[in-house]
Amino acid sequence: MISIVEKSKPLIHKYGYWIFAVLMGFVLIFWEDEEDIEPFFSITTFLYFALLFYWGTRWLFSQIKSTLKQKKEKASVELLHLQSQVSPHFFFNTLNNLYGLIDQDTKKAKTMVLRLSDMMRYSIYDGQKEFVRLEEELEYIENYVELHKTRYHKETDIKLHHHIQQEGVNVMPLLFIILLENAFKHGVENLRENAYVHINLIGGENEIIFSIENNFDPEEQGVEHGIGLENLKRRLELVYPKRHTLVNSVMNDIYKAQLTLKIT
Repeated sequence: MISIVEKSKPLIHKYGYWIFAVLMGFVLIFWEDEEDIEPFFSITTFLYFALLFYWGTRWLFSQIKSTLKQKKEKASVELLHLQSQVSPHFFFNTLNNLYGLIDQDTKKAKTMVLRLSDMMRYSIYDGQKEFVRLEEELEYIENYVELHKTRYHKETDIKLHHHIQQEGVNVMPLLFIILLENAFKHGVENLRENAYVHINLIGGENEIIFSIENNFDPEEQGVEHGIGLENLKRRLELVYPKRHTLVNSVMNDIYKAQLTLKIT
């Protein structure tokens, strides 16, 4: 009995006012006392339009709710797709380095394997979450930096400074890595000497600031960083609308970028 009533509800909501109008029509046709028909007609008309307004409003809100739900689901799917594009080439390059290092320095190779394993775990599992703790994102960045230090055989000035003022602050995962990847890919890897990357991460109660500075060879490439930077901008629009600023600048052979997030 319960299932029959539940299934009939949508039909009642959909056609209720039409049924009501037909019933009122029959009542008016067969109404015998003409003196009472005017007040009755006024009351039924009021009730009819009140019900019509109710069902119309209900339908409108259901349509708005459905549209907002679809937009939210679309944004979530797009965000997961964007996050899945982060740094696959880095893993391949690191594996190639590991292959050549195994026979030369077994201890260093083992350390690299552990760091790479932690990064892959974070990227595959935590990277699909909506938010992670800032400390976890920092650990991912530290592993990335240490792996790069191990990879290069040339003198490179790589510095990472961080100060997390309050623990437990949440942030979207794999957010800063794109700026970091660009610094190495377009800077360190193309410079034969005097290459540097300086990174700063400050996490406060209401604000997170990530800044990075690196030098590059102007003759090797321009300052555009392609799909990675567009990926980052789109993710920021989806998750931090009107709560972020991304500023970058180029002066001679120095590239600077700073990302500021407002935490609510």
